[in-house]
Amino acid sequence: MPTPSQQYRRTAFRQPKELPGGIDARVDSLAGLVRRRRGVCRALLAEAEAIDELAPAWHDLSDRHLRERLEEFHSLFRRGRADRTKAVLPQALAALREAAERRLGLRPFRVQLMGTLALHRGLLAEMATGEGKTLTAAMAAVLAGWTRQPTHVVTANDYLAQRDAETMGPLFRFCNVSAGFVTGLMEPGARREAYDKDVTYTTSKEIVADFLRDRLHVGTLEEPERRHLLRRLNPAYAGLLDRAMVMRGLHTAIVDEADSVLIDEAVTPLIISREHENVPLTDAVRTANAIAAALVPGTDYLANRRYKEVELRPAGTAKIQAQCGLLPGLWQGESRREELVRQALTAREFFRRDEQYVLVNAEVLIVDEFTGRVMPGRKWREGLHQAVEAKEGLAPTAPTETLSRLSFQRFFRLFERLSGMTGTAREAADEFWRIYKLPVVPIPTNRPCVRQVRRVPMFRTQTERWDAVEALVVELHSRGVPVLVGTRSVLASERLAFRLEGRQLPFRLLNAVRNQEEAQIVAEAGLPGHITIATNMAGRGTDIKLGKGVPEAGGLHVIATEYHEAGRIDRQLRGRCARQGDPGTVHVFASSDDELLLRFLPATARRALTAALAAGRTGAQTLARAAVGHGQRAAQRLAFRQRCNLLRQDTWLDEALSFTGSSRYR
Repeated sequence: MPTPSQQYRRTAFRQPKELPGGIDARVDSLAGLVRRRRGVCRALLAEAEAIDELAPAWHDLSDRHLRERLEEFHSLFRRGRADRTKAVLPQALAALREAAERRLGLRPFRVQLMGTLALHRGLLAEMATGEGKTLTAAMAAVLAGWTRQPTHVVTANDYLAQRDAETMGPLFRFCNVSAGFVTGLMEPGARREAYDKDVTYTTSKEIVADFLRDRLHVGTLEEPERRHLLRRLNPAYAGLLDRAMVMRGLHTAIVDEADSVLIDEAVTPLIISREHENVPLTDAVRTANAIAAALVPGTDYLANRRYKEVELRPAGTAKIQAQCGLLPGLWQGESRREELVRQALTAREFFRRDEQYVLVNAEVLIVDEFTGRVMPGRKWREGLHQAVEAKEGLAPTAPTETLSRLSFQRFFRLFERLSGMTGTAREAADEFWRIYKLPVVPIPTNRPCVRQVRRVPMFRTQTERWDAVEALVVELHSRGVPVLVGTRSVLASERLAFRLEGRQLPFRLLNAVRNQEEAQIVAEAGLPGHITIATNMAGRGTDIKLGKGVPEAGGLHVIATEYHEAGRIDRQLRGRCARQGDPGTVHVFASSDDELLLRFLPATARRALTAALAAGRTGAQTLARAAVGHGQRAAQRLAFRQRCNLLRQDTWLDEALSFTGSSRYR
């Protein structure tokens, strides 16, 4: 039977503070600058060097004596006295370092000790790709696991959650810390067992979904006092409730790839829903798709690429009115019929197969634009998903009824202790502080980075760009060096694959549709002569080892075929080469009709850029670089506003439901 304190922790979480505004926001921003000043990194380095000097004393201990000392630290951290744990932290990390070397064969570098210290103190460590973030997170997780408070290590996908938990298992067991993992296909019983461990590896999607499902099970018994009373009055029902819930609470979260989880996914709420039949809506969606197909862009409606919005013009409104009799009665009203057609037009204009979604077994699966991965089970809201299905000639699925919803942004603000790490954080340092109170601290590389970045002159059209990419791949392959080509979409990766097939070049293709043996494909991308084409899926998680003779030939060559809306994603792809002092080269391509510039560069500026490139004018490439910078800044400003709007909606919903005495998490 759970103890009263365990019962309390199961539903207890930190109440996020309201974001400051006005002059308070300016003061808060200055506080963030102080928390991430350069002196913080220097202090971490000094502490890591001091820990390094303790190594000889631990190296001579036997395994038995090392275990005994680790158990002493375990007891101290379990008691939770901050003064004692702070005093023994250097010795504890020195012991952990020795344990990692003995059990994993990996001796943490000083920079990894710096990262561990940063995570333990609630900072966001910016560690370059290939610098050993997995081991860094594991050591910080041991420190947190020793407290016996619920500790979660949040990774980018199911594969990494299972791999990291199993790979780091010998270290956890040696330190008397239990560790498990939660992935998408696990049953409730297995999930409960994994969450009962001291440390649980999982993904943001799984932990938020389990949190919401637990809240649905708890219902009005969210307060531990009510559950304690229920246990006295109705032990059988209380036992059923205990078995229905899987989590043991929220306290500490260590977020790997923090920019992906806390920034890129923040704008998407996770929704627990159930389908309910609505035949009139299904018929209306099909009819709206037929009406939309007959409307003329520019004459009947205007499409705003930047905001992905459709504005109906009077001619379009008149055509919709003339055909409204085809719609079911409920949907013939002016506002409803126009909203249906507007969604159908949005699906046609802004949602393209093999870019925003893929078709698998006659099912529309959403593709995450930042990770390149499919998101099974997720659907667009407000009839948009059904509109996309109708556009593809599929039978629209039943709409869903929302049972519970929570944004990732809101969820991670519920943790008492939050920290993270990523290779690309500095571009979003202000947002990390403002939303999560996470100061970004850059951790130096263990060895100097010798990466070369070659920016190819911008091309006028995408066809010219792809011709140049193809020629470069052929030339590099003829020299026997490995090539990793990064594309923005499934469609782009398939088109390049078709070109290389015409050249009879061997290659491996990795995208949301062709994702079997993902880790193996990426890991082998550094072998001599290998050509790997990948979407953003290749950007995170798996190390690329260089094959024999590859370093002498110049290392891995990464080809970025176009710029992303977030410069962080571009840097993530570049980080696939030149890791840990290895050589490597990045080739960056772009054209004036790329999606980034089409959507975020004013039309007049884009026409001027295209004309300058076509005429070969002096300064055209300078103008091109400025255009890319402008487009990325505009894209990130828009994305930031969307995330802030979502946070305001969350706050408003909190206030509204607290006024009615309800909980927003069920």
